[in-house]
Amino acid sequence: MATSHNLTFEEQFAQVRKFVGADPDQGWDDAWKAGLIPWDAGEVQPALRDLLNSGELKLPKAGRALVPGCGKGYDGPLIASATGLDTLSVDISSTAVEQAKEYVSKLGLPDTTRISYELKDFFTLGASEDEKFDLVYDYTFFPAIPPSRRGEWGQVIRRIVKPGGYLVALAFPIDPPREGGPPFFVRPEHYVDVIGDGWEKVIDKVPETSLEGRAGRERLLVWKKL
Repeated sequence: MATSHNLTFEEQFAQVRKFVGADPDQGWDDAWKAGLIPWDAGEVQPALRDLLNSGELKLPKAGRALVPGCGKGYDGPLIASATGLDTLSVDISSTAVEQAKEYVSKLGLPDTTRISYELKDFFTLGASEDEKFDLVYDYTFFPAIPPSRRGEWGQVIRRIVKPGGYLVALAFPIDPPREGGPPFFVRPEHYVDVIGDGWEKVIDKVPETSLEGRAGRERLLVWKKL
């Protein structure tokens, strides 16, 4: 089978779509096993780093954060270290979770007790108080799910974000409308359409810094739950 080493970006996504089209859940793990992960930037997005370093969000000194569709897990260590929140990163790919655990182990951090990775379906979250969060960060997860499930995504977000907590979304890729996916056509208003009432938008801006190939194609959105 061809791997990411000899396929273009678009060819990789074409292969991912075949995997996910054949099996919406197992297909993601098949893509990870094949090394077909064109969404993986290899590092934290500057927009998230800048946001957390700015102190714009008045987060509690203790609590929990969530990163759905975490992939290799770059965001968890940053969120945990910058905020002091216990940060859970989840993915439905066991291969991704394994690689995320390997990633954090190689960072050589003095304390990793606030950082955890689990094989878990985002759509099952919120059944207990242990699954409520002060911060949820969504980067590539929302555009990866079929638009038909976005309403369900909004229901889970309303269920798991605590009053006073934040939903941080980095909308990407904001490209011309296209059929099919993943990634599926996304616009900032698509998030608003499904999270419902009871939120205050506190940030809506184009990031000052983006990784190569992402400038002009992403927007940082932050809501506080009332």
